[in-house]
Amino acid sequence: MSCLWCSLRFGFLLVFYYLVLVFAYQLPLCQLVNQTISLEKEGCFECHPVETTICSGHCFTKYPIMAIRFSKVYQHVCTYQDIYYKTFELPDCLPGVDPVITYPVALSCRCSRCNMDMSDCTFESLKPDFCMNDIPFYY
Repeated sequence: MSCLWCSLRFGFLLVFYYLVLVFAYQLPLCQLVNQTISLEKEGCFECHPVETTICSGHCFTKYPIMAIRFSKVYQHVCTYQDIYYKTFELPDCLPGVDPVITYPVALSCRCSRCNMDMSDCTFESLKPDFCMNDIPFYY
């Protein structure tokens, strides 16, 4: 009876790990993706959507089964490898406000630790096309 139970359990585990591997590879890997973002600046009245490329997708990572005290765990995220910056001139800005704004354009992506200087690494951030000017302000 115990051998039958062992073989059933082993077979279940094999099927489970096979399904995990199959579905894990269905997720899009880290890659360039076209995205619309909203450009806005304090002192300018409108948001302007522009097309850019961002990094998006799945990165393989691992998490230790046994947590070691005082050790750091680094999770890899899909982030920029090479970028350049484009400029855009916002219309309808107040006098004295520089209407020029820059935004990043991803040239290539990689899976690595998140660089907080160039990326938003939060779990849930604002959508790229979110616009503060669209929120009504009540006096």
